[in-house]
Amino acid sequence: MAKRNSFKKGTIELLTLAILQDGDCYGYQITQSICDKSNGIITVTEGALYPILYRLVDKGYLTDYKKPAGKRLMRVYYHLEEAGVIYFHELLEEYNQVKLGVELILSQDQYSSEIATGGENIEQKN
Repeated sequence: MAKRNSFKKGTIELLTLAILQDGDCYGYQITQSICDKSNGIITVTEGALYPILYRLVDKGYLTDYKKPAGKRLMRVYYHLEEAGVIYFHELLEEYNQVKLGVELILSQDQYSSEIATGGENIEQKN
């Protein structure tokens, strides 16, 4: 699990912006949506999420507002601004480029290992 966490850290911002495209959410709701939409593969703690939300607000990509939830509880909701939509698309493009690069490297490594084993892996696939 710890190995997956290093990959997650760079994607929480992207996933948060993706979730907020569907509508305003509060922090816990964002963490639950990420978990639900990834079928439990990606989990984000609120402690990891809130510094990212604060940074996105500071940069003008999100705005926040408070809304009552019961008699004493106030929830902070986050709203995706137009600048945030643009930033999301920039992050998504960057993510897709990195993903493509990783896939290319891994496919070359697979091919190299097949050559090194004398094609044994190739024959097993056919």
